[in-house]
Amino acid sequence: MQSPTPTVLSEPRWHQRMLAHRRRMDALLEPHRQRRAAGQKHPVYDFLFTYYSHRPSKLARWHPGHGVLLTGAGTGEFLAHKEYRAFAEGVALDPEACTGSRLRTVEFYRALLAATASRRARLNCFGLHEWAMVYRQDPDQVRHADYPLRLGGAGTDAVLESQQVRCGHYDAFRFFTEPARPRNTLTPTRERQVEFEQPGCLHANMDLYKAAYKLDPFIPAELVADCFELAADIRELDMCASPYDLSALGYEPVRIETPQGRAEYATRQAEFADRAEPLRAELLRQCDSILDWAATACLP
Repeated sequence: MQSPTPTVLSEPRWHQRMLAHRRRMDALLEPHRQRRAAGQKHPVYDFLFTYYSHRPSKLARWHPGHGVLLTGAGTGEFLAHKEYRAFAEGVALDPEACTGSRLRTVEFYRALLAATASRRARLNCFGLHEWAMVYRQDPDQVRHADYPLRLGGAGTDAVLESQQVRCGHYDAFRFFTEPARPRNTLTPTRERQVEFEQPGCLHANMDLYKAAYKLDPFIPAELVADCFELAADIRELDMCASPYDLSALGYEPVRIETPQGRAEYATRQAEFADRAEPLRAELLRQCDSILDWAATACLP
């Protein structure tokens, strides 16, 4: 094993963690599995499995993270994954599996997480990105066409026109309709993502899940699950504040077209920013640790 000395987990300890992770993920993933088997779409939760590319089977898989040595007779199952290697003392992730492309991913997310954490949370966007995605849109082209717009097309357009749009998240902005783009006070781009991200943004905090699974399997599976759970909870607010009427699914709207609704949105947005802060800090710590761990063995 590479220095520093790895953390050693005996089979009873790692097996207990594995079972706990599987139980947790089964509870979170089973509704999606049932809907998928029945061919049913869901406007809130499908996003977690379509926009994000991490398959449920990978999300359910337990990994201890880098620098952890697993011992015991059952460790052979980890060797089915190419990132693991058998050492004299047990089985662990192989530093040489952290190839150049993976290192660049770690370095990118390290920069993104650090830059985001350094900024003050901005809480005045009010979820208007979802409204901008349907602004002056042909009804047949609306993404969630199975669900009506609460205020109708004209009413939805009027709300967007009455507010200042302040979206700095590129992966939301790129879905704006063409007429909505000039209404945004910012022009985020993929190349300037690190410059624009801020910790109050719902999508930046949902994207902690993306950062986590991009670091898989080199971070603990429990951390990936924590980020997934946060993303799922944030997604509910994201869509409750959208222009869609999701009352048939039991979602009460956050009426951001009213002062009261905007205040509610900002309050809940701040709560999610608080929840995201320790996860972002831990992901950042993991990035630094991975870079140190892989430094002596990683391919260029």
